[in-house]
Amino acid sequence: MYRELKLRGAIIQDKQLRILPQEQIFSRVNGVWNLSSDQGNLGTFVITNVRLVWFANMNELFNISLPYLQIGSIKVRESKFGMALVVESSEASGGYVLGFRIDPLEKLHEVHKEISALYTVYSQCPVFGVEFILQDKPQTDEDHLYIPEMDEEEIDESVSDAGDVLAAYLADGHHNDLEPVYSAELGLAVERLKDGYTLQTLWDVIPS
Repeated sequence: MYRELKLRGAIIQDKQLRILPQEQIFSRVNGVWNLSSDQGNLGTFVITNVRLVWFANMNELFNISLPYLQIGSIKVRESKFGMALVVESSEASGGYVLGFRIDPLEKLHEVHKEISALYTVYSQCPVFGVEFILQDKPQTDEDHLYIPEMDEEEIDESVSDAGDVLAAYLADGHHNDLEPVYSAELGLAVERLKDGYTLQTLWDVIPS
């Protein structure tokens, strides 16, 4: 209802508009003729901060709810019924041309001025029917993550050297060809080390 043009909706009950959340009624104008038919239909305007509503006095279900969001233009111009308020809806809502006659002429201009003013205010600060509360940004795990800065002179070059030793050892390949042997140092059966490597040099890749 905040965004779409509605025809013949259940928006009126006992001659009263069913108000939407955040909606405020500014005016109720009686004696408004809808010029959609040759003889016209007498009804009532309800002007709010969200939309323009018209309904027939004899049949509440003959109505229209036109949000300002879908209004293309609002003008006063000549019609076959005399001077009329002409409201054009946007192409997205069907491009309807709606004509209304309000007597006397001074009252017609007053209604046109009021609707135009509310339309301008709505355009600057639209109401979409969504309520929300802005809160402080919740803290995440990343907010608590602290990574200390390290000066270049504090970097342990031995860690990089140890990593190079392990990389060279693994790059040789053929590990599956080495039979397991007992290591008294570990008390376990381990893969026999290649020539030039010791358990200590391989173990040093893990920083103490």
